[in-house]
Amino acid sequence: MLAGQSASSGGLKLNTGRDIFLRGCVTCHGPDGKGTPKSTLGFEPPSTFPDFTDCRATRREPDLDYKAIITYGGPARGFSEIMPAFGEALTPEQIDMVIQYLRDFCRELAWPRGELNLPRALIAEKAFPEDETVLTTAINAKGAPGTDHTITYERRFGAGNQMEVSVPFSFKHQDTGSWFGGIGDIALGYKRLIFSSLRTGSILSVQGEAILPTGNRARGFGTGVTIFETFASYGQLLPRKSFLQFQSGVELPADTSRANRAVYWRTLFGKSLNQGMGLGRMWTPMVELLADRELAAGEKTNWDLLPQLQVTLSRRQHIRANVGVRLPANDFGSRPVQVMFYLLWDWFDGGLREGW
Repeated sequence: MLAGQSASSGGLKLNTGRDIFLRGCVTCHGPDGKGTPKSTLGFEPPSTFPDFTDCRATRREPDLDYKAIITYGGPARGFSEIMPAFGEALTPEQIDMVIQYLRDFCRELAWPRGELNLPRALIAEKAFPEDETVLTTAINAKGAPGTDHTITYERRFGAGNQMEVSVPFSFKHQDTGSWFGGIGDIALGYKRLIFSSLRTGSILSVQGEAILPTGNRARGFGTGVTIFETFASYGQLLPRKSFLQFQSGVELPADTSRANRAVYWRTLFGKSLNQGMGLGRMWTPMVELLADRELAAGEKTNWDLLPQLQVTLSRRQHIRANVGVRLPANDFGSRPVQVMFYLLWDWFDGGLREGW
Protein backbone atom coordinates (compact mmCIF):
# COMPACT_ATOMS: atom_id res chain seq x y z
CA MET A 1 0.00 0.00 0.00
CA LEU A 2 1.04 3.64 -0.55
CA ALA A 3 0.44 6.38 1.97
CA GLY A 4 -2.93 7.71 0.91
CA GLN A 5 -5.29 10.45 1.82
CA SER A 6 -7.10 10.55 5.13
CA ALA A 7 -10.35 8.65 5.30
CA SER A 8 -12.12 11.91 6.04
CA SER A 9 -10.31 14.22 3.61
CA GLY A 10 -11.30 15.40 0.17
CA GLY A 11 -14.76 13.89 0.35
CA LEU A 12 -13.39 10.46 -0.52
CA LYS A 13 -15.81 7.58 -0.36
CA LEU A 14 -14.14 4.88 1.72
CA ASN A 15 -17.10 2.84 2.88
CA THR A 16 -15.96 -0.58 1.66
CA GLY A 17 -12.75 -2.56 1.60
CA ARG A 18 -12.67 -2.21 -2.18
CA ASP A 19 -12.91 1.60 -1.93
CA ILE A 20 -9.98 1.71 0.46
CA PHE A 21 -7.90 -0.70 -1.61
CA LEU A 22 -8.43 1.25 -4.84
CA ARG A 23 -7.61 4.58 -3.16
CA GLY A 24 -4.56 3.62 -1.13
CA CYS A 25 -3.25 0.22 -2.11
CA VAL A 26 -3.68 -0.41 -5.82
CA THR A 27 -0.56 1.53 -6.89
CA CYS A 28 1.74 -1.09 -5.35
CA HIS A 29 -0.47 -4.16 -5.08
CA GLY A 30 -2.25 -3.85 -8.44
CA PRO A 31 -5.97 -4.07 -9.13
CA ASP A 32 -5.81 -7.87 -9.19
CA GLY A 33 -3.85 -8.16 -5.92
CA LYS A 34 -0.85 -9.76 -7.62
CA GLY A 35 1.46 -6.77 -7.27
CA THR A 36 2.36 -4.04 -9.73
CA PRO A 37 5.23 -4.93 -12.11
CA LYS A 38 8.48 -3.12 -11.42
CA SER A 39 8.53 -1.73 -14.96
CA THR A 40 5.42 0.39 -14.29
CA LEU A 41 6.43 1.80 -10.89
CA GLY A 42 8.06 5.16 -10.40
CA PHE A 43 10.26 3.96 -7.54
CA GLU A 44 12.43 1.04 -6.52
CA PRO A 45 10.18 -1.66 -4.97
CA PRO A 46 11.15 -4.53 -2.68
CA SER A 47 12.22 -7.75 -4.37
CA THR A 48 8.57 -8.67 -4.84
CA PHE A 49 5.13 -7.59 -3.70
CA PRO A 50 2.88 -10.19 -2.06
CA ASP A 51 0.46 -12.01 -4.32
CA PHE A 52 -2.87 -11.95 -2.49
CA THR A 53 -4.35 -14.45 -4.94
CA ASP A 54 -1.84 -17.05 -3.67
CA CYS A 55 -3.81 -18.88 -0.98
CA ARG A 56 -0.63 -20.38 0.49
CA ALA A 57 0.16 -16.96 1.93
CA THR A 58 -3.19 -15.16 2.08
CA ARG A 59 -5.06 -17.78 4.11
CA ARG A 60 -2.30 -18.91 6.45
CA GLU A 61 -1.82 -15.53 8.17
CA PRO A 62 -4.27 -14.39 10.87
CA ASP A 63 -6.03 -11.03 10.68
CA LEU A 64 -3.77 -9.83 13.52
CA ASP A 65 -0.72 -9.94 11.21
CA TYR A 66 -2.48 -7.97 8.48
CA LYS A 67 -3.72 -5.45 11.02
CA ALA A 68 -0.25 -4.91 12.51
CA ILE A 69 1.29 -4.21 9.10
CA ILE A 70 -1.51 -1.91 7.91
CA THR A 71 -1.61 -0.02 11.23
CA TYR A 72 2.13 0.40 11.87
CA GLY A 73 3.67 -0.16 8.43
CA GLY A 74 5.97 -2.82 7.00
CA PRO A 75 8.92 -2.30 9.39
CA ALA A 76 6.68 -3.19 12.35
CA ARG A 77 6.81 -6.81 11.16
CA GLY A 78 10.23 -6.76 9.53
CA PHE A 79 9.05 -5.97 6.01
CA SER A 80 9.96 -3.16 3.59
CA GLU A 81 9.68 0.51 4.57
CA ILE A 82 7.79 1.04 1.31
CA MET A 83 4.72 -0.27 3.12
CA PRO A 84 3.59 2.80 5.15
CA ALA A 85 1.52 3.01 8.31
CA PHE A 86 -2.21 3.67 7.97
CA GLY A 87 -3.11 3.73 11.65
CA GLU A 88 -3.83 7.46 11.59
CA ALA A 89 -5.47 7.54 8.14
CA LEU A 90 -7.94 4.68 8.64
CA THR A 91 -10.24 3.72 11.46
CA PRO A 92 -10.01 0.21 12.96
CA GLU A 93 -13.27 -0.63 11.19
CA GLN A 94 -11.87 0.48 7.83
CA ILE A 95 -8.73 -1.59 8.40
CA ASP A 96 -10.91 -4.62 9.06
CA MET A 97 -12.81 -3.97 5.83
CA VAL A 98 -9.70 -3.79 3.67
CA ILE A 99 -8.32 -6.96 5.31
CA GLN A 100 -11.49 -8.81 4.33
CA TYR A 101 -11.16 -7.47 0.79
CA LEU A 102 -7.58 -8.77 0.61
CA ARG A 103 -8.80 -12.16 1.89
CA ASP A 104 -11.28 -12.38 -0.96
CA PHE A 105 -8.49 -12.50 -3.56
CA CYS A 106 -8.00 -16.14 -2.49
CA ARG A 107 -10.78 -18.21 -4.05
CA GLU A 108 -9.83 -21.61 -2.58
CA LEU A 109 -11.65 -21.79 0.74
CA ALA A 110 -10.28 -25.27 1.52
CA TRP A 111 -7.18 -23.58 2.94
CA PRO A 112 -7.63 -23.21 6.73
CA ARG A 113 -7.44 -19.69 8.15
CA GLY A 114 -4.37 -18.55 10.06
CA GLU A 115 -6.37 -17.93 13.24
CA LEU A 116 -6.58 -21.73 13.56
CA ASN A 117 -2.78 -22.02 13.48
CA LEU A 118 -2.49 -22.26 17.25
CA PRO A 119 0.85 -21.92 19.08
CA ARG A 120 2.97 -25.06 18.99
CA ALA A 121 3.35 -26.98 22.24
CA LEU A 122 6.51 -28.72 23.41
CA ILE A 123 4.99 -32.20 23.06
CA ALA A 124 1.46 -32.22 21.60
CA GLU A 125 1.16 -32.05 17.80
CA LYS A 126 -1.09 -29.30 16.48
CA ALA A 127 -3.70 -29.82 13.78
CA PHE A 128 -2.66 -27.01 11.41
CA PRO A 129 -0.35 -28.11 8.55
CA GLU A 130 2.84 -26.05 8.57
CA ASP A 131 6.18 -25.20 6.95
CA GLU A 132 8.52 -25.24 9.93
CA THR A 133 11.84 -26.46 11.23
CA VAL A 134 11.98 -27.04 14.99
CA LEU A 135 14.85 -28.00 17.29
CA THR A 136 13.53 -29.41 20.57
CA THR A 137 15.77 -30.18 23.55
CA ALA A 138 15.05 -31.94 26.86
CA ILE A 139 17.60 -31.84 29.69
CA ASN A 140 17.30 -34.13 32.69
CA ALA A 141 17.15 -31.85 35.73
CA LYS A 142 16.77 -34.78 38.12
CA GLY A 143 17.67 -38.41 37.69
CA ALA A 144 20.35 -39.79 35.37
CA PRO A 145 22.18 -36.98 33.51
CA GLY A 146 21.33 -36.78 29.83
CA THR A 147 19.95 -34.65 27.03
CA ASP A 148 17.54 -35.52 24.22
CA HIS A 149 17.24 -33.50 21.03
CA THR A 150 14.98 -33.72 17.98
CA ILE A 151 15.16 -31.82 14.70
CA THR A 152 11.77 -31.81 12.98
CA TYR A 153 11.25 -30.64 9.40
CA GLU A 154 7.68 -30.03 8.22
CA ARG A 155 6.67 -29.19 4.67
CA ARG A 156 3.15 -28.31 3.66
CA PHE A 157 1.74 -29.08 0.24
CA GLY A 158 -1.73 -28.25 -0.98
CA ALA A 159 -4.45 -26.90 1.26
CA GLY A 160 -4.35 -29.58 3.93
CA ASN A 161 -1.32 -31.86 3.59
CA GLN A 162 2.00 -31.97 5.38
CA MET A 163 5.06 -34.19 5.24
CA GLU A 164 7.28 -34.49 8.31
CA VAL A 165 10.72 -35.89 9.14
CA SER A 166 11.98 -36.08 12.73
CA VAL A 167 15.57 -36.97 13.59
CA PRO A 168 16.29 -37.52 17.31
CA PHE A 169 19.73 -37.64 18.89
CA SER A 170 20.76 -37.98 22.52
CA PHE A 171 23.73 -37.66 24.85
CA LYS A 172 23.91 -39.85 27.93
CA HIS A 173 26.20 -39.94 30.96
CA GLN A 174 27.98 -43.18 31.84
CA ASP A 175 28.86 -44.44 35.31
CA THR A 176 32.53 -44.01 34.36
CA GLY A 177 31.98 -40.25 34.13
CA SER A 178 32.21 -39.99 30.34
CA TRP A 179 29.44 -39.12 27.87
CA PHE A 180 28.32 -40.86 24.71
CA GLY A 181 25.78 -39.90 22.06
CA GLY A 182 23.97 -41.22 19.04
CA ILE A 183 21.10 -40.95 16.60
CA GLY A 184 17.71 -42.31 17.66
CA ASP A 185 14.80 -43.74 15.67
CA ILE A 186 13.97 -41.50 12.70
CA ALA A 187 10.25 -40.84 12.08
CA LEU A 188 8.56 -40.16 8.73
CA GLY A 189 5.04 -38.76 8.91
CA TYR A 190 2.12 -37.53 6.81
CA LYS A 191 -0.60 -35.20 8.12
CA ARG A 192 -4.00 -34.65 6.52
CA LEU A 193 -6.44 -31.89 7.40
CA ILE A 194 -9.95 -33.29 7.97
CA PHE A 195 -11.94 -30.25 8.98
CA SER A 196 -11.50 -26.55 9.75
CA SER A 197 -14.00 -23.79 10.49
CA LEU A 198 -13.24 -20.24 11.55
CA ARG A 199 -16.94 -19.83 12.43
CA THR A 200 -16.75 -22.51 15.12
CA GLY A 201 -13.03 -21.99 15.80
CA SER A 202 -12.30 -25.69 15.24
CA ILE A 203 -9.68 -27.65 13.34
CA LEU A 204 -9.08 -31.42 13.10
CA SER A 205 -6.37 -33.44 11.37
CA VAL A 206 -5.01 -36.97 11.38
CA GLN A 207 -1.45 -38.17 10.96
CA GLY A 208 0.36 -41.42 10.35
CA GLU A 209 4.05 -42.08 11.06
CA ALA A 210 6.59 -44.80 10.54
CA ILE A 211 9.28 -44.77 13.22
CA LEU A 212 12.30 -46.59 11.82
CA PRO A 213 14.77 -48.57 13.99
CA THR A 214 17.78 -46.40 13.14
CA GLY A 215 18.96 -45.99 16.75
CA ASN A 216 21.24 -48.25 18.76
CA ARG A 217 18.92 -50.14 21.11
CA ALA A 218 21.76 -51.52 23.21
CA ARG A 219 22.85 -48.00 24.12
CA GLY A 220 19.32 -46.76 24.77
CA PHE A 221 18.89 -44.77 21.54
CA GLY A 222 16.05 -46.75 19.98
CA THR A 223 13.56 -49.58 20.26
CA GLY A 224 15.13 -51.88 17.66
CA VAL A 225 11.81 -52.32 15.86
CA THR A 226 9.71 -50.39 13.36
CA ILE A 227 6.73 -48.71 15.02
CA PHE A 228 3.68 -47.45 13.17
CA GLU A 229 1.96 -44.55 14.88
CA THR A 230 -1.35 -42.90 14.09
CA PHE A 231 -3.05 -40.05 15.91
CA ALA A 232 -5.65 -37.30 15.65
CA SER A 233 -5.06 -33.66 16.60
CA TYR A 234 -7.80 -31.17 17.43
CA GLY A 235 -7.66 -27.44 18.13
CA GLN A 236 -10.38 -25.15 19.48
CA LEU A 237 -10.37 -21.37 19.77
CA LEU A 238 -11.79 -20.04 23.04
CA PRO A 239 -12.74 -16.51 24.13
CA ARG A 240 -10.10 -13.87 24.97
CA LYS A 241 -7.34 -15.35 22.78
CA SER A 242 -7.31 -18.61 24.72
CA PHE A 243 -7.37 -22.04 23.13
CA LEU A 244 -7.51 -25.77 23.72
CA GLN A 245 -5.62 -28.51 21.88
CA PHE A 246 -5.95 -32.27 22.12
CA GLN A 247 -3.99 -35.16 20.63
CA SER A 248 -4.59 -38.89 21.00
CA GLY A 249 -2.86 -41.78 19.30
CA VAL A 250 -1.66 -45.34 19.29
CA GLU A 251 1.77 -46.92 18.71
CA LEU A 252 1.84 -50.27 16.90
CA PRO A 253 5.24 -52.02 16.79
CA ALA A 254 5.88 -54.46 13.96
CA ASP A 255 7.23 -56.97 16.52
CA THR A 256 5.42 -56.95 19.86
CA SER A 257 8.04 -59.20 21.40
CA ARG A 258 10.50 -56.29 21.27
CA ALA A 259 8.16 -53.40 22.08
CA ASN A 260 4.66 -53.14 23.51
CA ARG A 261 1.71 -51.50 21.88
CA ALA A 262 0.92 -48.20 23.56
CA VAL A 263 -1.67 -45.45 23.65
CA TYR A 264 -1.30 -41.81 24.63
CA TRP A 265 -3.36 -38.64 24.98
CA ARG A 266 -2.28 -35.04 25.41
CA THR A 267 -4.36 -32.03 26.43
CA LEU A 268 -3.17 -28.44 26.20
CA PHE A 269 -4.65 -25.14 27.38
CA GLY A 270 -3.10 -21.77 26.54
CA LYS A 271 -3.69 -18.06 26.15
CA SER A 272 -1.88 -15.59 23.88
CA LEU A 273 -0.97 -12.06 25.03
CA ASN A 274 0.33 -9.42 22.60
CA GLN A 275 2.32 -6.29 23.35
CA GLY A 276 1.90 -3.08 21.36
CA MET A 277 -1.87 -2.57 21.67
CA GLY A 278 -2.39 -6.24 20.91
CA LEU A 279 -0.37 -6.18 17.66
CA GLY A 280 3.24 -6.68 18.81
CA ARG A 281 5.36 -9.44 20.35
CA MET A 282 3.30 -12.42 21.48
CA TRP A 283 3.68 -14.29 24.77
CA THR A 284 1.76 -17.55 25.18
CA PRO A 285 1.69 -19.35 28.53
CA MET A 286 0.49 -22.94 28.14
CA VAL A 287 0.16 -26.08 30.19
CA GLU A 288 0.09 -29.65 28.87
CA LEU A 289 -1.34 -32.68 30.64
CA LEU A 290 0.35 -35.77 29.19
CA ALA A 291 -0.58 -39.43 29.60
CA ASP A 292 0.73 -42.64 28.03
CA ARG A 293 0.34 -46.33 28.74
CA GLU A 294 1.83 -49.49 27.33
CA LEU A 295 -0.80 -52.12 26.56
CA ALA A 296 0.72 -54.93 28.58
CA ALA A 297 -0.18 -56.67 31.82
CA GLY A 298 0.91 -54.81 34.91
CA GLU A 299 1.69 -51.53 33.13
CA LYS A 300 0.45 -48.27 34.61
CA THR A 301 -0.54 -44.98 33.03
CA ASN A 302 2.21 -42.37 33.25
CA TRP A 303 1.01 -38.83 33.89
CA ASP A 304 3.10 -35.68 33.35
CA LEU A 305 2.42 -31.98 33.75
CA LEU A 306 4.25 -29.57 31.46
CA PRO A 307 3.86 -25.81 32.09
CA GLN A 308 5.58 -23.74 29.39
CA LEU A 309 5.89 -20.29 27.82
CA GLN A 310 6.22 -19.54 24.11
CA VAL A 311 7.45 -16.13 22.89
CA THR A 312 7.94 -14.68 19.42
CA LEU A 313 11.54 -13.55 18.93
CA SER A 314 11.50 -11.86 15.52
CA ARG A 315 9.28 -8.91 14.59
CA ARG A 316 7.84 -11.05 11.81
CA GLN A 317 7.02 -13.66 14.49
CA HIS A 318 8.40 -16.50 12.35
CA ILE A 319 11.17 -17.26 14.87
CA ARG A 320 9.84 -18.42 18.22
CA ALA A 321 11.07 -20.04 21.40
CA ASN A 322 9.32 -22.12 24.03
CA VAL A 323 10.59 -23.24 27.44
CA GLY A 324 8.96 -25.44 30.06
CA VAL A 325 9.46 -28.06 32.76
CA ARG A 326 8.13 -31.60 32.40
CA LEU A 327 7.06 -32.86 35.81
CA PRO A 328 6.14 -36.51 36.39
CA ALA A 329 2.87 -36.71 38.32
CA ASN A 330 3.39 -40.38 39.29
CA ASP A 331 6.06 -43.10 39.11
CA PHE A 332 8.69 -40.58 40.16
CA GLY A 333 11.55 -43.03 40.47
CA SER A 334 11.88 -44.12 36.83
CA ARG A 335 11.11 -40.85 35.01
CA PRO A 336 13.22 -37.72 35.43
CA VAL A 337 12.17 -34.10 35.72
CA GLN A 338 13.12 -32.43 32.45
CA VAL A 339 13.74 -28.85 31.39
CA MET A 340 12.50 -28.55 27.81
CA PHE A 341 12.76 -25.86 25.17
CA TYR A 342 12.59 -25.40 21.43
CA LEU A 343 13.56 -22.96 18.73
CA LEU A 344 11.06 -22.76 15.88
CA TRP A 345 11.60 -21.33 12.39
CA ASP A 346 8.55 -20.84 10.15
CA TRP A 347 10.63 -20.74 6.98
CA PHE A 348 7.69 -19.95 4.68
CA ASP A 349 7.53 -16.47 6.26
CA GLY A 350 11.19 -15.66 5.69
CA GLY A 351 14.81 -16.61 6.23
CA LEU A 352 16.56 -16.86 9.57
CA ARG A 353 18.10 -13.40 9.15
CA GLU A 354 14.95 -11.72 7.88
CA GLY A 355 12.20 -9.95 9.82
CA TRP A 356 14.22 -8.80 12.84
